[in-house]
Amino acid sequence: MGKIFTALGLMSGTSGDGVDASLISSDGINQYSEIINRYFRYDQKIYENLHNLRAKILKPEDLQKNINEINNLEKEITLFHAKVVIEILDLIKKKVDFIGFHGQTIYHNSLEKISTQIGDGNLLSQLTKKTVVYDFRQNDIKNGGEGAPLAPVFHRLIVKQKKIELPVCILNIGGIANVTAIDEYDKNSFLSRDLGPGNCLIDEWVRKNTKSKFDNNGEIAKKGKTNDLILNQALDNFDNRPNQNVLSFDTKDFSLGFVRGLNLEDGAATLTDFTGKIIGAGLFSFLSEARDKLWKILVCGGGRKNITLIERIKSRTLKNLVIQSIDDYDIDGDFVESQAFAYLAIRSYLGLPISFPNTTGCKKPITGGVMVKNY
Repeated sequence: MGKIFTALGLMSGTSGDGVDASLISSDGINQYSEIINRYFRYDQKIYENLHNLRAKILKPEDLQKNINEINNLEKEITLFHAKVVIEILDLIKKKVDFIGFHGQTIYHNSLEKISTQIGDGNLLSQLTKKTVVYDFRQNDIKNGGEGAPLAPVFHRLIVKQKKIELPVCILNIGGIANVTAIDEYDKNSFLSRDLGPGNCLIDEWVRKNTKSKFDNNGEIAKKGKTNDLILNQALDNFDNRPNQNVLSFDTKDFSLGFVRGLNLEDGAATLTDFTGKIIGAGLFSFLSEARDKLWKILVCGGGRKNITLIERIKSRTLKNLVIQSIDDYDIDGDFVESQAFAYLAIRSYLGLPISFPNTTGCKKPITGGVMVKNY
């Protein structure tokens, strides 16, 4: 066994509501153990500033146009992450080798090969007195990849370490839904891609029409009635979209336009049905060559708690797919992604691949991340 490192992974996902923080120890290859997981909610000002800014950035030139606002928010978000790190370090009194700092995505366009995360790795290192690994996506993009998804190599490790029977998929439902399929442990024979919207449309609808940030357990959608005419038209538009070969999405790739005019409950029901059908059809298509096998689909991310959404996905999938929560395997489904970025920080230090042709579309397995020690 190689040297064991301790790394703190910080993940703020496309829902933009706060930071998941996970401390793990790992050799960066075959083994990991979790030490602590914590969630820190953004204060209302950061939350509103982030969502307002993201709404303004619809194309690459908007990044330059809003540069002052981006820089201000980057500093706010970095200071918030620094407080998170210091709080965790106070709790555990343990030497931490690396911080894996994902940053906050404000723009991602796989066709243009642009993926922008804000978060100042130099400042975070200075404030926390720790070595920080950040900017995980750019090396992949320079080598022909789309910059996402990056968690699959950690998904494979989870499955191997927990000895979960193969074949298995890990379905992460964050703002965007992505899936990793693992058929063998030891070869790089795992596939991954984004399927479509996860929570992003449902969350945005609820934010715009209530004081809540998400549909708790899918209760709003459960009270509504799906508008089938609108739903079928939206699904047709999704199925006939240009550039169907992209492996990764941004929340901006989806719009609430088609449910405008519906009431709160019917809009939530229609969006939940839309999301569930796309994820179900995506799984069907993704696993189309392996229909003779029984696949377990283990769901992580916030969307696994939306009971209505999970029911919709189940109703659209094949008989050979068994869908269950990853928590059934003693894995906390809220912190898979933050643990992944702790693991990726260690792999980055070791110069090991973090993305692969079958996950991001890069030309060859490639490492990534920028390491900074600024203290």
